[in-house]
Amino acid sequence: MDIIKKCEEKVRGKKFRLVLPEGEDERIVQAARQLKERTIADPIVLGKPEKIAEAEQKAGMALDGIEKLNPRESQCLEKYAEEYAKGRDDINPAIARRLLMKPVFFAGMMVAAGNADAVVCGAATATATVIQSGVLTIGLGEGIHTPSSYFLMVIPSFLGDKDKLFIYADCAVNIDPSVDDLADIAIASAQSAVSLLDDEPRVAMLSFSTKGSASSPSVEKVIAALEIVRRRKPSLLIDGEFQADSAIVPRVAAKKVKGESSVAGRANVLIFPDLDAGNIAYKLTQYMAGAQAIGPFLQGFAKPISDLSRGAGVEDIISTAIITLAKLVE
Repeated sequence: MDIIKKCEEKVRGKKFRLVLPEGEDERIVQAARQLKERTIADPIVLGKPEKIAEAEQKAGMALDGIEKLNPRESQCLEKYAEEYAKGRDDINPAIARRLLMKPVFFAGMMVAAGNADAVVCGAATATATVIQSGVLTIGLGEGIHTPSSYFLMVIPSFLGDKDKLFIYADCAVNIDPSVDDLADIAIASAQSAVSLLDDEPRVAMLSFSTKGSASSPSVEKVIAALEIVRRRKPSLLIDGEFQADSAIVPRVAAKKVKGESSVAGRANVLIFPDLDAGNIAYKLTQYMAGAQAIGPFLQGFAKPISDLSRGAGVEDIISTAIITLAKLVE
């Protein structure tokens, strides 16, 4: 079954409350309507009433039966502002109130407060703003200090397997991650993989070196990040440093990797040493292998928030919502 359809089956009928803060965009109106009708989620659409009405007119459909909310007029605004300002010496409720009038920040506070389960936005908002809103409202997951991203890669044919799934990270956010950043990316990627992959996550820390075959500061960074992850998550199946072929091809791993490894030749979560490597790898895989690249999705947050391309179509929005909500299913 197609991964999107499979995840849709998992979330259908669960009545997850999905907040869509860009309700003044007709694409969001169309997506919200379909999400509701297909029982994928109970959408909450944010925006000024008159602007949402214009978007409904452009979309040629109404949001009947779907909650519409103007942050500026919400009864929760004052409560959210007080909560946001708590513990922040440089922010008072009045300043917080002005910030939370912005739908993307209000949406994050809805999730933080438990009034919604997830946020999907970015169709009309810059990625940097989406990440900032998530960090300031929802916050990062336990022990995570670096938000990151991943692609879900669907390889049509790989070593006899049809539609083989891999997680690639980070391919969109962190340009030159530090040792600690790289460890966070690996841990967050493994967590993302749990809800998407049929197999247990097996995480490979990638490099141009395999188990000491070469030496450089970049190799040392990967090795140091691996040791941090092993200390923080001793039960996680993770190994490295690996060249890509040693990570995913059993025949190559058997020749290059000495000793026992639960990951070598069998990895399904690939952690790249920097954004150059990750971005180049996913695009080469996409076009040269005819792979489907789904994403990027944000990860590392305490609760689900996802970013959209500003060129996203209605189906892209729906697919992103489905993958995002799938993280909530045990």
